[in-house]
Amino acid sequence: MTTQFRRHRWSLGSVSVLAVAALAVGCADTAYLLQSTTGHLKVLQAARPVESWLADDSSPPALKQRLQLAQAIRRYAVDQLKLPDNASYQRFAQLQRRAVVWNVVAAPAFSLTLKTWCFPVAGCVGYRGYFDEQEAKAQADQLRAQGLEASVYGVPAYSTLGWTNWLGGDPLLSTFIHYPEGELARMVFHEMAHQVLYVKDDTAFNESFATAVERLGSAGWLATRASPAAQAEYQAFDARRRAFRALAATTRNTLKDIYASASDSSTATGQQEVLKAAAYAEFRRSYALLKDQWSGDTRYDAWVANANNAAFGALAAYDDWVPAFENLFKRHGSDWAAFYAAVRQIAELPRDERTRPLQDLMGTAARS
Repeated sequence: MTTQFRRHRWSLGSVSVLAVAALAVGCADTAYLLQSTTGHLKVLQAARPVESWLADDSSPPALKQRLQLAQAIRRYAVDQLKLPDNASYQRFAQLQRRAVVWNVVAAPAFSLTLKTWCFPVAGCVGYRGYFDEQEAKAQADQLRAQGLEASVYGVPAYSTLGWTNWLGGDPLLSTFIHYPEGELARMVFHEMAHQVLYVKDDTAFNESFATAVERLGSAGWLATRASPAAQAEYQAFDARRRAFRALAATTRNTLKDIYASASDSSTATGQQEVLKAAAYAEFRRSYALLKDQWSGDTRYDAWVANANNAAFGALAAYDDWVPAFENLFKRHGSDWAAFYAAVRQIAELPRDERTRPLQDLMGTAARS
């Protein structure tokens, strides 16, 4: 496991607020739009075809090996997972930073519901992405000044949903190319899944779907294509991730219960403050006990130290409907094309109706 990977946050991937699409129809937030557009174009300009990197004698052997592996993973995604075969992930960009984008999320003091930002075409999302970390931190400070809890986290990759394939597509990036094999596969599968389906104004649906694809796809890759060493590495890594997410889910449910008892009285608010502080203290105590079993793995330390409502709210977007999508995949005989068709049918429903089949699938998954 590389130092770079240990520093990375828990999240895998993020759909960028697509400045290119927004520019086509206009947006009042021109300063934000400008940094989004220029930031993305700089990433594209830094990208070169993988074949060019492989033919370059100055390319480190370790990088060449990872690029070859990434191309094998991409081909598996197309052939086995039936993900789109287009220009994306056939180029590579070496970035001089630890993340490609920094996302800002915010939530009230007694809620896990994220503040949303709305954009033409892309719709409303529960985060705001910046290509400059300091700009992201400045935005977080402004949100805190408004009384919100804010969090900033680095993102190793994002998807343009296939809208920029005419410009060369989404490239492989130095921010994740050296991830362990199982994680590299997850990353590629997750971002390619966003090109299959994007539902406007429903981050939880989009991210849970992509997370389900990454989990199911990486399981297949590891079982059939990875070495025993890569399988063992991933098994240990993923076991720790699942343990952490289970702890985070327990804390999130505790916080939901506390916030559900909201009242206008100052006494009730004071009680919520006490209960909230106790829940966060218990979370950090439980994490310390969990980490004692991990032989020095510190990948979640920074997240735990800075955990707040915004961070927990963002984490939920990646997890909420994953069991439902995994169960839907099983219902369709593990047939990827049939699975995607079924997901599209659900996606076409109005949002209040869309949750019903997902809830049914969640119930079935819990009983299985």
